[in-house]
Amino acid sequence: MLVIISDLHLTDGTSGETINESAFRVFANRLRDLAYDASWRANGSYKPLEHLDLILLGDILDALRSTCWLAETEGTPGFTRPWDTDPHRPAFVDKIDAITGAILQNNAASLKILKSLTNGKTITLPPASRAGRPARVGWQPEARGRVPVEVSLHYMVGNHDWFYHLPGPAHQRIRQKIVTALGLAHPAVQPFPHDLSESATLQNICETHQVFARHGDIFDPYSYEEKAGRDASSLCDALVVELLNRFPREVRLNMEHELPPVCLEGLNELDNVRPMLVMPVWLNSLLRRTCTEAKQIAKVKDIWDGLVDDFLDIPFVQQHNTISLFDEVDHLRIALKFSKGVSLHTVSRLMSWIGKEIDSDTLTYYRTALTEPALKNQTARFIVHGHTHHYEIVPLDTTLIQGEAFNQMYLNTGTWRRVHELAKVNPEEEEFMGYHVMAYFAFFKDDERGGRPFEAWSGALGV
Repeated sequence: MLVIISDLHLTDGTSGETINESAFRVFANRLRDLAYDASWRANGSYKPLEHLDLILLGDILDALRSTCWLAETEGTPGFTRPWDTDPHRPAFVDKIDAITGAILQNNAASLKILKSLTNGKTITLPPASRAGRPARVGWQPEARGRVPVEVSLHYMVGNHDWFYHLPGPAHQRIRQKIVTALGLAHPAVQPFPHDLSESATLQNICETHQVFARHGDIFDPYSYEEKAGRDASSLCDALVVELLNRFPREVRLNMEHELPPVCLEGLNELDNVRPMLVMPVWLNSLLRRTCTEAKQIAKVKDIWDGLVDDFLDIPFVQQHNTISLFDEVDHLRIALKFSKGVSLHTVSRLMSWIGKEIDSDTLTYYRTALTEPALKNQTARFIVHGHTHHYEIVPLDTTLIQGEAFNQMYLNTGTWRRVHELAKVNPEEEEFMGYHVMAYFAFFKDDERGGRPFEAWSGALGV
């Protein structure tokens, strides 16, 4: 059995809340149930599952969403940014090391539960009787006579944790801390893979389950630069560090005693807005709901516009400003600034440009799967991505192979965070609704789960 989750975005706590450890307890219980269900075979007999692989499909530890990047100013000792030209420079390595350590500490209770999955005591099953039925033993995981399920945890990187893909001894030492904290099966000496081709073990696991999986950041021009590859920064990094991380702090410094607490707390939710280019629309909605005076709203917008100007003037960002009429920087300038007249019409045009589909009824990203070789050459039944924070299951194609239906589907793992989505009724009013979500997929091979190929779970919890 193979289980895939992604986009947990566990942070160091300096930029808002992350998912509570109770979600990990729920997940551990669900894994035990999934393992039990997978132990029922296609012929109706019961045979305990022996092994379970769990892939963490990127953006698990969020090393970008930390105000620690802002601790030093340019020209002072220790100053560095994710787009530093030398990722092996001591200041850069020290920053990643410090942020990673803080993330592990801030989420110690949750990660302890995740690691416990591999101890042979958390995921256990009743043995099979001679009649091919579950033997009568205690239902508690540690009860005498229960059979342990071997669990292997694997980590693939996305665009918020790409630092763990970097080679070299210094980054190896950082990865070792993660391997130890999570109980990963991956050796720290090797960079965490970004593509299945970088790990023979993961490639074999996925092929066995007829799955092709990747984080999906390569389809987002703001989060991945094809020429630079995954060992380099992207525009999204600058957007997170210089705008999302800085904005709530600047507002507090300038307006803490002017704005209601609900507004100040809401500013930390900017990173949970998807797609990211609708952040000004969401911010405008937040200000209208929580601020009573027009001058307060205007002042917050002025702070935002000032930070957008500073962001656009960063040399790394300016490097992306080409002679093209509408490059990524031009789109960001139009989309992000209130002084440019942010509107849903503008946002919709931008989303069309980056190949997304936004209309009054649906928001879907399945088209990213259509370019995957594993879909075209029919080596995978399931194309699995993360990144978008939008859980979905989309049928792609079905063909007959040797007289049997070969069904192919696109699945997106969503996220384990709060999401904010635009209300469909009267979208011009720019009203958003937020709720917590949690999703995971399980894939079965051979006769597991009665011969069924996959199982999907998605839950939502109101705020």
